[in-house]
Amino acid sequence: MSKRYKQNASSLIPFVKLTPFFALRERWYEGYNLGHLKADMMSGMVVAMIAIPLGMALAIASGVPPQYGLYTVIVGGGIVALLGGSRFQVTGPTAAFVVILAPIAHKFGLGGLLVAGLMAGIMLLGMGLVRMGRLIQYIPYPVTTGFTSGIAVVILTLQLKDFFGLQVVEMPERFLEKVIALFHARGSASLTEFSIGAGTLLILILWRKINNKIPAPLVALAIASVATAILNNLFPSLQIATIGSRFTFDLHGVLGHGIPQALPHIDWPWKYFAPGEQAFKFTLESFESLLASAFAIAMLGAIESLLSAVVADGMAQTKHDPDAELVALGTGNILCPFFGGIAATGAIARTATNIRYGASSPLAAIFHAFFTLVIILLFAPYVSYLPMAGLAALLMLVAYNMSEMHHFFHILRVAPKSDVAVLLICFFLTVIFDMVVGVTVGVVLASLLFMRRMATISSVQAYTGTSHPHLVETLPKEILLYGIAGPLFFGAAENAAEVVNDIGDGVKAIIFSLEDVPAMDVTGMVALESAINKLTTQDRNVYIVGVQPQPKTLLARGDLLQKNKRVFLCQDLNEGIKMAKEAIK
Repeated sequence: MSKRYKQNASSLIPFVKLTPFFALRERWYEGYNLGHLKADMMSGMVVAMIAIPLGMALAIASGVPPQYGLYTVIVGGGIVALLGGSRFQVTGPTAAFVVILAPIAHKFGLGGLLVAGLMAGIMLLGMGLVRMGRLIQYIPYPVTTGFTSGIAVVILTLQLKDFFGLQVVEMPERFLEKVIALFHARGSASLTEFSIGAGTLLILILWRKINNKIPAPLVALAIASVATAILNNLFPSLQIATIGSRFTFDLHGVLGHGIPQALPHIDWPWKYFAPGEQAFKFTLESFESLLASAFAIAMLGAIESLLSAVVADGMAQTKHDPDAELVALGTGNILCPFFGGIAATGAIARTATNIRYGASSPLAAIFHAFFTLVIILLFAPYVSYLPMAGLAALLMLVAYNMSEMHHFFHILRVAPKSDVAVLLICFFLTVIFDMVVGVTVGVVLASLLFMRRMATISSVQAYTGTSHPHLVETLPKEILLYGIAGPLFFGAAENAAEVVNDIGDGVKAIIFSLEDVPAMDVTGMVALESAINKLTTQDRNVYIVGVQPQPKTLLARGDLLQKNKRVFLCQDLNEGIKMAKEAIK
């Protein structure tokens, strides 16, 4: 019954084989009871405790007030879990987005950032509808490791300002200029801010070894907040920076500090603006300016979310639907900006926590969004005590974890030099410029190296006498046999075409054995046709034998066999040799 229902649902969407609420339906068909509900609620509460400080910290790092990160957790986390294709995926703001979102917020403000997220959501929805989910897996591993490690370095660098309490008037946009500005501000470092940050970082690292049940961020930031409140009351001159001292909001004409104790309101994305900003003007020029950034958000969101879903499958022995996940992610990112939410994607650390704490369905991620909303409504005033140095310490640990240093250095030790080159180029371009440049150059370079490898894999060998393993009798000297092995793709095709230049005058027939050619592209076909046409103009017959299905279909679509009467397609080598001998006689 469930199978028939899913087939009917998928047939309603032309060209797309996916159903709405994929993961939720799959779990429901398997059976769901009160015990599963309790497990999902408990896991959702734990993940919410992690998502709340991270959501605020990531929003701040992206250049917007902290509440907009929480709105992303609530709206994006709930919608994507409800519609998505991964059973345990937890969606929200992630550290990888910071390097893309921060420059947008700096240049276009909150409104421009939300519009870029909306545009990215439309792109993600389109990618899911045309079933591009499985194409993401073809991005080479050195590229993903290179840009992930590069993003981690950038995030870590950005946290040094609050971690050490440095006084930087305005942070430059480019990475090297940021490093110089931080270096020049080294004299303004605060020992108190550093102590708060270092203490928070130490608790974050050690707490996992002490207690695995209570999330480390909850304990570390709670202790840091209490310590900061005590120090600010006893020694007002210290002026330790907190969310309350750094951020203000206007709620119905009342000015407040920290985050508003209210539901997120709905409005057009371009009408949102942070205190002190000008309203974003949504014009054709601004749309064109944001297009490249929106594409970067969409690509990074797709890559990170699908990688997170793969990790979740490996941990929980499940199977996700990548296209349904992209559709859900696109829908979430389309709706998020209307509530003030920034770009969202699958978060690997929160997803892993969701699984470890016993989640059984997508309801766990939905509960995590619900509990985040409840905590905002009940405890928002206490959030203002969170120290900026403590949040910086949390993001530094996140950056270290996402850097995957062991994978990075493992590639450096064992990978071929070409892969090492791709890794390092992608890493340095991501750090110095941005992720778009790093990934683009990395993918292009990896593709070129792949084509070079394919050219070396494919080979052409001439056989005479009885040197071919399938020859039963000796070949006459007037017949020359060429065996082509490997895919006949772009880059490898020229090797096959060049062999015809060395054929002697006494050869009257040439046999091309394609039994070891599993696939051929149009470049390979054109190169082969060019070589064959050159041979037939020299009054030589050409026999193509043992062609596999895909190359055979491609050759049939061309006009070589129809127009050239000296070219023959044979089922196997023996048939080709027989025809060639008869033609010579």
